[in-house]
Amino acid sequence: MPRTAIAAIGTCLPDRVVTNAELTRLMDTSEEWIVQRTGIRERRWVAEGQGNSDLALAASRQALDRAGWKATDVEAIVYATLSTDHMFPGDGCFLNAKLGLPGVPALDVRNQCSGFLYGLSVADAWIRSGQYRRILLVGSEVHSTGLDVTTRGRDVAVIFGDGAGAALLEATDDPARGVLSTHLHADGRFARELWTDAPGSFYHPRLQPRMLEDTSAFPKMEGQKVFKHAITKMPEVVRAALEKNGLTAADLKVLIPHQANLRISEMVQRSLGLRDDQVFNNIQKYGNTTAASIPVCLEEAVRERGVARGDLVALAAFGAGFTWASALLRW
Repeated sequence: MPRTAIAAIGTCLPDRVVTNAELTRLMDTSEEWIVQRTGIRERRWVAEGQGNSDLALAASRQALDRAGWKATDVEAIVYATLSTDHMFPGDGCFLNAKLGLPGVPALDVRNQCSGFLYGLSVADAWIRSGQYRRILLVGSEVHSTGLDVTTRGRDVAVIFGDGAGAALLEATDDPARGVLSTHLHADGRFARELWTDAPGSFYHPRLQPRMLEDTSAFPKMEGQKVFKHAITKMPEVVRAALEKNGLTAADLKVLIPHQANLRISEMVQRSLGLRDDQVFNNIQKYGNTTAASIPVCLEEAVRERGVARGDLVALAAFGAGFTWASALLRW
């Protein structure tokens, strides 16, 4: 049975850098308030006319160049996002067209912050079964166009950024390389603790003027509940992956936690007993890019931490749903 290896990763971060100082001109906040609570100092936001699938296209092309692949080498697309260009169809189809891949299947995954790992699990299953040998896995988000950038919405608005990461996955017969296991979870009892209520098909009609006025069209978060669950579930699911494969935290070259909040990452690190050099964070520069955060963070970690063939890498995420997930792989 083949295993799933990462052939290359590409990223795309918009050119516009939005600092905490800029946000203080839009809402009642401060550099100290934002950094103390989130660790974020700046984030990237798209320019007008720049869409989610545009970011994904740039990240995918960079990955293709790095792998030496042509777009036509891709046999399937798995696209993780909560912020599609349009209500439907999914952005996987828009990316399919932009890459010139008519007929190639495109699956959208809506698991928010855990989306990239849910997508990795799907792609890994396809590769292990022999259905496909080369898959493009994308995590891409545009949050900036859907935030309440006033004092009313500051608790959420200061956190999120835009960006995309794309990983090219390929089948390998090398027993010392590839995805060892993936672990997925959800608990819908907490779905309303981190969500955007409207518009939605639950409402008649699904789009109403009052949705902007009553802020139901903007994301809402019960921050303390999210924090409490994240610092418990993320280390728990990493331990499950390590135990499944007969490994320990000491074996890890690096852990890439979903970049939700630097304070969460710090707590996860302490819980797992990891050294600073075993955890990589870049939320300080990019904010929370949801489905894009793990591939964007992984790409930087590979370069800056010198991740080499055979190194053990763990990926972990927690987010809306609640959903949480982990993956363990040999580079």
